[in-house]
Formats: sequence, structure tokens, C-alpha cells
Amino acid sequence: MAEFIAAQKEKFPDYYCKPVAAFGDPQAELLIVGLAPGLHGANATGRPFTGDHAGILLYKTLHQFGFSSHAESLASDDDLRLINTRITNAVKCVPPQNKPTPAEIKTCNRYLQQELNDFGEGVVLALGRIAHESIIRALGRRQKDYPFAHAAEHQLDHFQLVDSYHCSRYNTQTKRLTGEQFSAVFATIQSKLNA
Repeated sequence: MAEFIAAQKEKFPDYYCKPVAAFGDPQAELLIVGLAPGLHGANATGRPFTGDHAGILLYKTLHQFGFSSHAESLASDDDLRLINTRITNAVKCVPPQNKPTPAEIKTCNRYLQQELNDFGEGVVLALGRIAHESIIRALGRRQKDYPFAHAAEHQLDHFQLVDSYHCSRYNTQTKRLTGEQFSAVFATIQSKLNA
């Protein structure tokens, strides 16, 4: 992966091309876990879900539900602010072909484990199966006890886990995930946080 990132930095010298840190409120009650930085998204900008298609629906929905000051994340130095929300990824560096290997997922899991340990009470939203499985692995739980499904809910330690299909271009263009379905997931999250 390091060789791939170095090659991307040479190819795109203005890109960030480093591990992408979490973004948002460190004391948030909502933690969103995505898959990995996109090549021309977070790998370019240095902010999760910024600069790629997946961020369009995510930030629009965050703004709709009052979790973001703006409906668009344009660059890491814009004035967008997350409200009671933090965004991270299961894998911190852009993977080749935008698909992390099991070894890469496992290597990064200790960082996610620390983020989950630091997370207070609230809701963790897993965007996609890999994010979901990475969360379960980080907590030392058995995958079969917490099956992934869109809009599934699981009680885990000090937080509730809510699953959603990833807001990727593929999922939104094929209508596997619609804006209405994504909004419904956030309505569930909002009701849990307001309970």
C-alpha cells in the first residue's frame, strides 16, 4: 500500500496522499465509519468523504438532519463544521483499485479500535459491510452474532451500531441505496440520540 500511495503522490503531486485522519467533533455522539479514502476524494483532499461521489449524499444528508453546517464538503480548508458528529474510515489510506485487502483491513483495525474505545455513548453508523465487520472485529466480537444488513441495529458495549449500505456511486446509481433509504437511517439515528 505504501508503494501505491507513493506512486499516487508522484502522479498527483498536489494530492494529500497520506493516512486520512478522522474529521469532526472528538466528543461527538455520532461516529460514522466508512470504508477507505477514495483515490480522487479523501486521498486528494485529506478529509473523509470530501471530493468524491460518496460524499455528495453523505454531507447532504448530514446537513438535512442538522449534523453538518453545510450540505457540501468541498475541501479540507472550507468552513464546513460537523455538529455532534465525527467521520472516520475502517482503512486509513487509499487502497489500490479502491478495494482494501483483508490484510490491509486487519492492519488498520487497531486504529479503529482506538477510535471506538475513545468514543462515548451514542450511535456508530457503519457505511457498508467492510466498515461493519471492522467495527465488530475491533470490539473482539463474533461476526455471526452481528449480521450486516441495511438499516440493521445492534447494541454493542456503550453504543448502538446502525448499518447502512455505503453511499458509493455504484450503490446510489443502481438504486441499491436511495436518498430516501439513507434519510430513513439518519431519522433512526436522530431518534436514538434524542431519546
